Amino acid sequence: MADLSPMMKQYLEIKKQHKDEILFYRIGDFYEMFFDDAITASRELDLTLTGKQCGLEERAPMCGVPFHSYETYMARLIAKGYKVAICEQVEDPATAKGLVKRDIVRVVTPGTVIESSMLQDDRNNYIASLFLKGDEAGICFADISTGTAHVTQLKNAKIGMAVIAELCRYHPSEALVNTGVLSSRDVTNYIKKHMSCAVELMEDEQYAPGLIDSILSDQFGRDWASTTEIGADGLVRFAMGGLLQYLHDTQIKGVGRLKTVIRYTEAQYMHLPGVTRSNLELTETMRGREKRGTLLWVLDKTSTAMGKRLLRNWLEQPLVSSEIINHRLNAVECLVKHTVTRGEMSEVLHYITDIERLMTRTVYGSATPKEIYIMAQTFDRLPELKKLAQDCGCQKLSELAEKIDPLEDIKARIYAAVDPDAPSTLKDGGVIAAGYNQEVDELRSIRENTKSVLARLEARLRDETGIPKLKIGFNHVFGYYIEVSNSYKNMVPDNYTRKQTLTNGERYITPELKELENKILGAHERLISLEHQLFAELLDGISRELDRIQQTARAVARLDVFVSLATVAADNNYCRPVVDDSDQLVIREGRHPVVEQVLKGSLFVPNDTLLDCRDNRCLIITGPNMAGKSTYMRQNALIALMAQIGSFVPASECHVGIVDAVFTRVGASDDLAAGQSTFMVEMTEVAEILKSATRRSLVILDEIGRGTSTFDGMSIARAVVEHIADPATGLGCKTLFATHYHELTDLEGTVEGVKNYNIAVKKRGEDITFLRRIVRGPADDSYGIEVAKLAGLPGSVTRRAHEVLRRLEASAPKNNVEQMDFGTLEDYQSPAVPRELMDKLEALDLETLTPIEALNFLYELKKTLKGSLSG
Repeated sequence: MADLSPMMKQYLEIKKQHKDEILFYRIGDFYEMFFDDAITASRELDLTLTGKQCGLEERAPMCGVPFHSYETYMARLIAKGYKVAICEQVEDPATAKGLVKRDIVRVVTPGTVIESSMLQDDRNNYIASLFLKGDEAGICFADISTGTAHVTQLKNAKIGMAVIAELCRYHPSEALVNTGVLSSRDVTNYIKKHMSCAVELMEDEQYAPGLIDSILSDQFGRDWASTTEIGADGLVRFAMGGLLQYLHDTQIKGVGRLKTVIRYTEAQYMHLPGVTRSNLELTETMRGREKRGTLLWVLDKTSTAMGKRLLRNWLEQPLVSSEIINHRLNAVECLVKHTVTRGEMSEVLHYITDIERLMTRTVYGSATPKEIYIMAQTFDRLPELKKLAQDCGCQKLSELAEKIDPLEDIKARIYAAVDPDAPSTLKDGGVIAAGYNQEVDELRSIRENTKSVLARLEARLRDETGIPKLKIGFNHVFGYYIEVSNSYKNMVPDNYTRKQTLTNGERYITPELKELENKILGAHERLISLEHQLFAELLDGISRELDRIQQTARAVARLDVFVSLATVAADNNYCRPVVDDSDQLVIREGRHPVVEQVLKGSLFVPNDTLLDCRDNRCLIITGPNMAGKSTYMRQNALIALMAQIGSFVPASECHVGIVDAVFTRVGASDDLAAGQSTFMVEMTEVAEILKSATRRSLVILDEIGRGTSTFDGMSIARAVVEHIADPATGLGCKTLFATHYHELTDLEGTVEGVKNYNIAVKKRGEDITFLRRIVRGPADDSYGIEVAKLAGLPGSVTRRAHEVLRRLEASAPKNNVEQMDFGTLEDYQSPAVPRELMDKLEALDLETLTPIEALNFLYELKKTLKGSLSG
């Protein structure tokens, strides 16, 4: 490094501490990158790669981005999985002696973004911290942009699956993991295959109990164990402590913003596996990953960014407490009835800015003057919103109104301090309002009157010298000067000092002019510096009121969600569901909330549903493809879910007994990356349902057993139905089971709790019409050829298909497949299979079997079977 320039030495010293990040190194109005960082950035951002002399034989590769628009470039790098270290000039270049001092002010990672331009208004950006030890886990999900953390402790024999369920609930963009997570192949594989999530491994020494206690004490006070919901024992403290260490390392300042810690348990929320979330299209469609066409799209009539995020969270986490759900339903019902008040509240909410994220930027010191002024304008609306909520006469809304602090003192200070026309940046001043600070007013007066002062001086000098064209000018080299043309040089007084000779004249300075220059230039620099100082003090003052503002923001967000749910209910003719702790799911004239919106203008056919854990445990639904079986089953799951977030539902009547989980097996595709066929994916999902569902769960199974032979598929489907429907040996939970195996309709009357339903179809000759109505009893035909005709198969093909079908039906034996007797398990134990072989199979432990052991075992079985057959 001896030959390097001083600046490049400084760069490399800083880069040495941030090897894993792309270093944005501030030089003037640009963030520059050098060497490998420059090569990477030029490739990823399509920037021109140049070079810079740095004291070495070859020029250093270099590229840069303007500091005023760096967020756009940084966002692209973060999206591609890079981290960015921001290196700023930490002293004024004008007063620096020698090389300007620089230092890292922040490291930006996917989970620590606070810039509004890099965040989606309608969703939280979570960073997860996972600490696994044995069959326990401490988990923290924090949104740095809102200062809120959710923590939980898990204990489960299958801890990996429990952790995955939480990851599905929060969808973090970054995860901090301890070495214990690496031993859970389930978790590591899931993150790798199913989540676009950056992962940071924390070393074991970072979780030393003494260190963790010190970090938590610094953040929450010495009595953190009693004042927060983290807990003095258990693993949550390690997850939270590890997160705070990481934030101190990357964020440098502003970590104090993370003050709200909410502890929850798995049992508080409905269990929704990732497959279920995807199949029900709660927040994004399966094909286009879009919001349009989802349940969130239907329900989101919120006015604020805070409300949008909260509504998404409610959808991701339906409640299982009937008491809390009914409190929410009371608030929604009240707003449905108070149409005028609801409209007024919606109007007020439209003027509320994103207080949560704006407060984060305030604490970090990055909020702009314009944003702070908008914050005060938001506070202007709070008294009106508070009164509207109080006047509704609903306990839940009154409680929220009590939590809304009008924040009059903060608003008054902002209005006094910030100019209404304040710019978006502090760079050029004009931020502090007139009358707020006497020195600012004086300095501003000098600066703003510069032209008139100079004009008066210029006029006086002309009179004194008799030079009619004498001019006063300014440049950055000499400052202010007096310019005289060559024809008047002989009239210049002796006390004028020549500074520059021009082709057409001379430039001079005088002691008086230099004194005025110092006063004018000093006023501008002092004014800019003082405005920076006063604005920073204002941000600090607002930051100290964080708790008050945060509580108000949360109350406003909840009001916004209630108004949204009430608006949707009123506009779409939804009803209030009865929610209790029974086992019933009774729906009259239920509709699919999304499909009916997509089909606006077309009539959606409503249907009834009767499910319980007694006589109506399992509904077997038959009927042709495209008739509406999947829509019907999904709409029942969505209605139950809507009820349990506290929403009205698309039905004329509805009674929902609390559902603790929704499991779906709808459609399948090959998982080629994992080497799994469609059938294997299907069976894996069914196996997980059978292991995880409880008596209070709702299970939706659509066409299982299709990926194998007819007899195998039919046998599996029947065995699954029997297991689910039987409360003694299986689950006994509420189940909707759609199938093309008409043989399964024989289960009604054979297995208790099984009922047959079908989608009504009207047939005229070889044409059919789907009536979309669910009726009792099994379907009388599969209508496969008619559906193929509707799908557009050529007439010649469908006519030929009918001919083939008639021949097959005519030649089919009387004891055809439809008349098969499934019998019992004992009926299928062939006497040709030796008892020895059966014993070996039953004793086999599939959980611990290695591939080579499986091959050897298969070889032995084949050998045994061959011997018995030849004998």
